[in-house]
Amino acid sequence: MRLFAFTVTLLALSLTACSGGETPAPAPTSAAPPSADGAAVEGPAGDAGSALAGLAALALDRRFAALYTWDTGDGSPRDVIAMVANDGSWRVDIPRGALGGTADVAIVRTAAGVHQCSLGVSATCVLVADHGEKVPRKYDPKVQRLFRQWLPAFTDRHEALAVSAVRPLDGAEGTCYSVDSVAAGLDAPVDVGIYCYSADGLLTAARVNFGVLKLVKQVAAPAAVQLPGPVVTGTPLGMDAPPPVVVPSSVVAPG
Repeated sequence: MRLFAFTVTLLALSLTACSGGETPAPAPTSAAPPSADGAAVEGPAGDAGSALAGLAALALDRRFAALYTWDTGDGSPRDVIAMVANDGSWRVDIPRGALGGTADVAIVRTAAGVHQCSLGVSATCVLVADHGEKVPRKYDPKVQRLFRQWLPAFTDRHEALAVSAVRPLDGAEGTCYSVDSVAAGLDAPVDVGIYCYSADGLLTAARVNFGVLKLVKQVAAPAAVQLPGPVVTGTPLGMDAPPPVVVPSSVVAPG
């Protein structure tokens, strides 16, 4: 049942594209020649930071629904679905994104705020942040940061970031940039890594400390995103694995 919610959501994406009379957009292509993964490149005159800022500005206005692969290096890549709806609401479905990789979650922003939702047959959602606030670290699967949270930092040229153009990640499309922090001892505004965008601002790949994300397919954006379940009062799912179940010795059958 683990992939049930993601299969249903992906099917909904395809139906949205068809019902709107639009042809699903192919993954963006890149004119860059093959080379070492993430190697620095010589480009035309100009500032790589300004180029990334321009793409991030486009990304802030981009409306889309897309399927990505997410590889954490555990030998079991998973599918991530990201949607930014026409009304500005957004949702990122992250399989095995909570409880130490044992629970599927979604991070969803609606007019009411940002919710963390458990996924499955009995999905529920908990409000974890108001508009403009970050998901608390202990409830944060991080993947959704790639699509919304870090874009303003890329557009702000006063952020302490070092940006350089690099060759596309293996199998990725678009233009890629290596981003590093130059503010020693301070919390970095974004994770150090490589970020790739199409010419119209769609994230096509990223390599950061929590894995490698690559675009598989994009389709038309929905009018609005939906919470996968009712909003409840309770504690969101944490990121740590739950403690093992301890069976009292009194119920253990004697050898």
